[in-house]
Amino acid sequence: MNKKSSRKLFISDIPRNIFSGFVVSLVALPLGLGLALASGAPPISGIIAAIVGGVVCAILGGSNVTITGPGNGLVVVILSAITILGEGNMYEGYLYTLAAIIISGILMFFLGVLRLGSLSNFFPSSAIQGMLAAIGIGILAKQIHVMLGNLNVSGSILELLYFIPEDLLIFIKTTDKSVFYAGTVGTISLLIMIFYSKLRNKYFQLVPAPMWIVLFSVGMYYYFEIFSTETYPIADEFMINLPDKIFSKFPQPNFTKLFTYEFISAVVAITLIASIESLLSIKAVDKLDPEKRRSNINKDIRSLGIATVISGFLGGLNVVTVIARSSVNVNNRGSNRSANFFHALFLVAFIVLFANELKHIPLSALAAILVYTGYKLASPENIKKTFQVGSEQLIIFLITLFVTILTNLISGILIGILTTFIIHIIINKNISLFIRNLLKPNVLMFEEDEKYFVSVENFSSFLNYSKLKSKLDQIPESEDVIIDFSRCDFVDHTVMENINSYSESFRRKGGHFEIIGLDGYKSGSSHPFALRKFVIGKPKDKTITLTKRQKALHKISEDLHWNYTSEYKKEIKELANFGYFKTRQITKVSNILSNEECTLFDLEFSEGELIAKQNVKVTMMYLELKNDIPQFTLDKEGIFEYIIHFAGFKDIDIDNHPDFSKRFYLSGKNEEKIREFFSDELILFFESNKYYHIESNEKGVLIFENERLSGIKEIKALADFGLRLKQNIS
Repeated sequence: MNKKSSRKLFISDIPRNIFSGFVVSLVALPLGLGLALASGAPPISGIIAAIVGGVVCAILGGSNVTITGPGNGLVVVILSAITILGEGNMYEGYLYTLAAIIISGILMFFLGVLRLGSLSNFFPSSAIQGMLAAIGIGILAKQIHVMLGNLNVSGSILELLYFIPEDLLIFIKTTDKSVFYAGTVGTISLLIMIFYSKLRNKYFQLVPAPMWIVLFSVGMYYYFEIFSTETYPIADEFMINLPDKIFSKFPQPNFTKLFTYEFISAVVAITLIASIESLLSIKAVDKLDPEKRRSNINKDIRSLGIATVISGFLGGLNVVTVIARSSVNVNNRGSNRSANFFHALFLVAFIVLFANELKHIPLSALAAILVYTGYKLASPENIKKTFQVGSEQLIIFLITLFVTILTNLISGILIGILTTFIIHIIINKNISLFIRNLLKPNVLMFEEDEKYFVSVENFSSFLNYSKLKSKLDQIPESEDVIIDFSRCDFVDHTVMENINSYSESFRRKGGHFEIIGLDGYKSGSSHPFALRKFVIGKPKDKTITLTKRQKALHKISEDLHWNYTSEYKKEIKELANFGYFKTRQITKVSNILSNEECTLFDLEFSEGELIAKQNVKVTMMYLELKNDIPQFTLDKEGIFEYIIHFAGFKDIDIDNHPDFSKRFYLSGKNEEKIREFFSDELILFFESNKYYHIESNEKGVLIFENERLSGIKEIKALADFGLRLKQNIS
């Protein structure tokens, strides 16, 4: 699509992006206020971040349908920074934290300039999930007390969790009218969040759940003001405190602690979490995009950095990409970055026109929204899903979670990374596998026959996944790709999860993405994202399950009415009589599809000796013949065959078929019989089909395409070629 067409489409889509931006703003307004309050910052700081982020990232961003603003993941970090830097004075701590936010924005900008968005790949998936769960527990632990009308609770996350039952009893037994009504509003608000998705009324769901809470809270205030003889029962201290002139005066960030340990720690933590949350959200939203576009991650990081700097100087929080508001945008047919811009404009309108009404929202109502958000991050369902991937992933998850709760986010994620590495060493019983191969190139990519082939060697884990990702990102998603792990000893959960994302992305764009080479590997579980470990010899472990490729092979066997077995065999005895295996030692045969006369299989052989020895895996087909045919080898004419010719091996030319003789290298002992065997019909068959290595030992024919494992599409083509060749020979 040219620039003129793109511009025309952009303009034509503006009406639906205005609508989507409006709906998103209904969600962003209460969330922005609530996240700011949960962070210990003034409520308006969350709205400022959303407005600045919407405008700046709409203009400079590299995403299409993402929405930016304050993020859930930063709540605990910002609150900690304000508390520590302020030394008890929350407002002073807020000013110091604004300075830290500005510096973090500058760092994020340079991360984007240096194209370091790939750094997110170094974080193990289970460790990230554990960190997010810890953030969720932290949010829930603090906000549930506010939801119940207790504004004075403080302490560590564990202390806050411990006091929940006590605060619940206090709320039930309270005689304080303000506390009772504030807690009741909070409880009702939480019920709205819980049951919103279960109410299937289409008119009710036109308004997002957080906005229903706002309408309920403000409506309750006006009920007491207009219809009731009683005064509004909730005291001012339980209500949102917004400045009378919101945009008249902005707070001044305080940089006086710039070089202190506490300040630097806050900057590092804020930058780390903001980057991780944004990168994860960008990846997730790209999957939701109906047009299947891929974001320019580094450009997005740069725009988020600029937006964060501006937001910090205006008194706002960090600007990050947020998944919840982005998904609302997609669900309401938002199609480009203008939706982010319009959501910011609507927020400005709400603040300017309805500032007085917003002051009537109890803090407990916003806290309820955050309690639900925290629960979703730390849901027991997430623990269950992690355990299904593998027990070792649950260990990583829980260790990261508990360390984060007991210490801080940076310590938590670092311990999570270390735990993952130690577990990988234990599973492989081999530290040298990682040490000696960490810095080595382990990914080879080349293009052949209108498809891409990617071979991965040694090991593939969160430590070196960026090497694989950089190759895959170069491939258009409409193409065919085969990724081969057959020369890889270990593939971890992070790689398997990300590879699956690529598979889905290629499928949506009309491409074909296939993973091969993991047949017979030991896995952490039957889950498709479970780690894979190479097993030497014949595997007997129950944790070895059929891969997607093996299931496809079984389906092919059913379609052909052949037999299929994934079991390993030492050899197929007929193969020993082929010249190809005179210098090659067959190690094992697996994934065998067969009938009485045809056998298709994966074969592993070794060639060379000592340090030059290497194992090769290749997919082959063997045709058993009823009648004897001459012994011959047929290959595509190439430089290797040209050299062989000069070494004394003769290329047999077929009379009256100069094109065939030019394109193919044909060799064998009995030239006369070979020429007689290669009839016009057989030559036409070879000229009309793709090239295969074909070898006859008089009693049978061996066929394969390349010295590597074949993908499912290639296996189907090989089977079809072999069956038709057999018919022509017969």
